[in-house]
Amino acid sequence: MITARATATFDPVARSVATARAFVRDTLQGWGYTDVVDDAVVLTSELVTNAVVHAGTAADVLCLRTEDGVRVEIADHYPEREIPLQPAGLNFGNSDSENGRGLLLCAALASRWGVEYSPTHKHVWFQLDLPDRPVGVRSAGPLLPVGLLPVADERVRVAVVQIDSSGAIAAWNDDATYLFGHMADQVTGKQLTDFTAWPQTPGTSTGIADALRLSRWEGSYGIRGADGRTIPVYGSHLRVRDTEGEPSTVCLLVRDYERAVLQTPVRVPVSDAAESRKTDPFEVFIGSPAPDDLDGLLQRTVERARDMLDADAAFLLLATDDETELEVRATTGLPSARQRFARVPVEAGTGRYGSARMPAVHEDLDAVPGAVPLLGNTGMRSVVTVPLKVEGRLTGSLGVAAEAAGRYSNEEALRLQFAADRIALAVESARLGELERLRRGSLSFLVEASDLLAGTLDRDQTLALMAQMTVPTLATWCAVYTIADQASEPELSYVLHEDEERIDGLKALLTKISPPEPVPTPGARVWTAPSRAAHEAALQTSMRSIGIGDPGGLGAGTRTTLATAAAVGGETVVLPLVARNRVIGMLTLGKPSDDHFRQEILELAEDLSRRAALALDNARLYSERTAISQSLQRSLLPPGLPTVPNVEVDVIYRAAGEGNEVGGDFYDVFPIRDGAYGFAIGDVCGTGPEAAAVTGLARHALRLLAREGFGGPAVLERLNAAILDEGSRSRFLTLLYGELWPQEDGSALLKVVCAGHPLPLRLRQDGSVEPAADPQPLLGVMEDLELYEQEFTLEPGDVLLCVTDGVTERREGTRMLGDDGLADVLAHCTGLTAGAVAARILRAVERFAADPPSDDMAILTMRVPEPHPA
Repeated sequence: MITARATATFDPVARSVATARAFVRDTLQGWGYTDVVDDAVVLTSELVTNAVVHAGTAADVLCLRTEDGVRVEIADHYPEREIPLQPAGLNFGNSDSENGRGLLLCAALASRWGVEYSPTHKHVWFQLDLPDRPVGVRSAGPLLPVGLLPVADERVRVAVVQIDSSGAIAAWNDDATYLFGHMADQVTGKQLTDFTAWPQTPGTSTGIADALRLSRWEGSYGIRGADGRTIPVYGSHLRVRDTEGEPSTVCLLVRDYERAVLQTPVRVPVSDAAESRKTDPFEVFIGSPAPDDLDGLLQRTVERARDMLDADAAFLLLATDDETELEVRATTGLPSARQRFARVPVEAGTGRYGSARMPAVHEDLDAVPGAVPLLGNTGMRSVVTVPLKVEGRLTGSLGVAAEAAGRYSNEEALRLQFAADRIALAVESARLGELERLRRGSLSFLVEASDLLAGTLDRDQTLALMAQMTVPTLATWCAVYTIADQASEPELSYVLHEDEERIDGLKALLTKISPPEPVPTPGARVWTAPSRAAHEAALQTSMRSIGIGDPGGLGAGTRTTLATAAAVGGETVVLPLVARNRVIGMLTLGKPSDDHFRQEILELAEDLSRRAALALDNARLYSERTAISQSLQRSLLPPGLPTVPNVEVDVIYRAAGEGNEVGGDFYDVFPIRDGAYGFAIGDVCGTGPEAAAVTGLARHALRLLAREGFGGPAVLERLNAAILDEGSRSRFLTLLYGELWPQEDGSALLKVVCAGHPLPLRLRQDGSVEPAADPQPLLGVMEDLELYEQEFTLEPGDVLLCVTDGVTERREGTRMLGDDGLADVLAHCTGLTAGAVAARILRAVERFAADPPSDDMAILTMRVPEPHPA
């Protein structure tokens, strides 16, 4: 009868074989079938290899538990592959051949086995029966004196916490309430991750969520109590399922120093000498299976080292590439959050630990203060440290410590050194693998960051990108300070926290403290002001909440202040933003916990800060030059349209090119003298700043000459001479210039000169459209021009439309709007105001083609309104 089942599918890649082995091992250990684990893993490894490597398909692994054994089925998706058959009377295969080796192992190890085919799968299965288990003890420890037994409280409390499949707490017993202070109804339904302080760095090792999904897990971590303190615990997790098939995880938790209540005894190698020679010393110390990630391996190492010497604490530091510093990577029994990733010089200190290249024993640290910097203010008295070396090179340091003095001698140092020698190569290999992954990730991160920063020249967007790239990848929160010039103080410009609800409180806190000093020295430096200010604010708020201290104090609410203090309570570093040999700001990174920033993270942040500083300075320069350009361009436009009696005047202007407000097209309407107004619309050859320079010359010259009393032809002839005087900077110019005299009878008299410009169109009340002038030579080409002006009258209801060639030459493929198309649009504008006519012309131009206009456009409309009935 099948009592339990577990299944998983593995992709056709080489690493799936190891993953499948771990799946089967964890499953059978979780069922308590340790007697057949090793055989099952060997057979699974061979059969999954056949599927994912040889057959090249995914492998489905199914484990079935029965009352007397276990059945494992491996299926691939290549049913036409047959098992290797042998002629009758011959041996079943060759032990040296790769073909059929898995089936040979099945025949040798399994109680029963077989192969089954279906239209889509090939199944190979094997059955392993459990050996008869004698009644009695299966493992035991030696007889120990009472003084050497593990220390525990008078009553051992075992917290039993059940976690459902979503990671939420489903059950919480009385001992859990006693240990952690939370009542059952306060925690039920909440995520366990809300209360755990997990020792590994998220993203680089097994996290709490991953551990809860394993069939069995055992180790140390922390639970945050109701008073806010983190209580170190030792836990044993077992994943089970109920009668309806719903999985959950049962967690047994005791105080960390009472771990002996739950801790599984280390497997002792068999006594047979031949078998002992086959046992890997590394596996003896670390256990099997060994963690496949660096953080897991280091954490397992310090826990086993502590247990081996019956210590109160253990720690492991890894050396930098140049062997000048040691970085704290794993601790147990110590405030690891405060020490993790901290660095100490190899040659520092007053005692033997000052040279980490040799084993050292300290019988009493009180007699040599500072000999082991890591253990300062921890209560540890005696310590033994040994180096980790690979090929004579220092790669790390392993140490164990006890609260009592005189606990260790050279004998313990030799035992610990033996263990360190067994694991040094594995640790170094895992460290190099982690560094390679970090470097590949860093390169990818910097390439993406460079692309994003290069994609914008907007200052505010650059600041936002800087913060968003660092949070949460490099830090929990980030603040960017900017410096406008050398005489200015740093200004807080952008704040970001991975929790949006913390941003306002963080910003309020940072605005109350002095900004960091703008030091140009490269590299990150620690900034303690935010942490101190947060702690002081939290202290004052807590005192006010219990009626102590100044009730005025800080204005923020208690909850916000405490949350901000928790968010800023860790290490904060500042990196200068240096561009073009000037400090233009500071990038500030912070963490909520007391973990130190990893050196690799700081180096990556420094690379990012250099790129971000240049991008920010480029955005600043672009913004300044854009502001100057736009200010100059706006000076070339008329300040406004004058009010002309009895005549409606409206203008629409569009300059081509991003950031351009003025181009080669221009317009102007201005009073000349009492009762007379000048108007002009022109087009300088080309676009951009060069055309805009001629635009300014033409517009100002027109106003000056017209107000000097010159008529239309004389004004344009003198403007032509001024343009030719520009020499190589001159541009030819088309121009429609006219003078407007409103009449007492409600009409308007116009005199116009059209010098090479699109002809003005006149719309009459009956809907007819006709040119209002004749074409004449353009300006800026010939020295001697003979121009003349033409006179006509706009009657009430008539409209005069003047445009530049950006309107008439609007194209869609081979089609062009042209003069005729413009006339057709204008013919449907009878009865509209001057502004409505201009808007309809612009809409027709924009809709004529799908692409946006590529040329400057100016549309000037004048309309004589009809008299209102009395």
